[in-house]
Amino acid sequence: MHSSKIMALLLCVLVVVPLAVAGGNLGVRETGRVNFVAPVRVAGTVLPAGEYVVRHTMEGQEHVMVFQAVNHKVQDVKAKCQLVQLSKKADQTRTVYQLNAANERVLQELVFAGDTAKHVF
Repeated sequence: MHSSKIMALLLCVLVVVPLAVAGGNLGVRETGRVNFVAPVRVAGTVLPAGEYVVRHTMEGQEHVMVFQAVNHKVQDVKAKCQLVQLSKKADQTRTVYQLNAANERVLQELVFAGDTAKHVF
């Protein structure tokens, strides 16, 4: 009985601690909201203008942002990103775009208010 409790505790630690480290100590929240005022290309997919819930997840060692439309039906889009530490907490949510040859906005960076790191695509 005692060894089964130890095994259950060990399993809990092995599952819970990595999850806490993945989201809590990186300076970013697990979810945020962003409003695109014009269509934007994210990870090769053009997302229509509108509001999106964005979830920061981990796939192995890679950081992945999942964009989920709030007010319209669009398939979720996953985009790999890198976290870059900010010098201080972001005071507002900010998006950085670059125009491509087709004159489309391509998402380069995403910062959520209150985070201490930005997502670079």
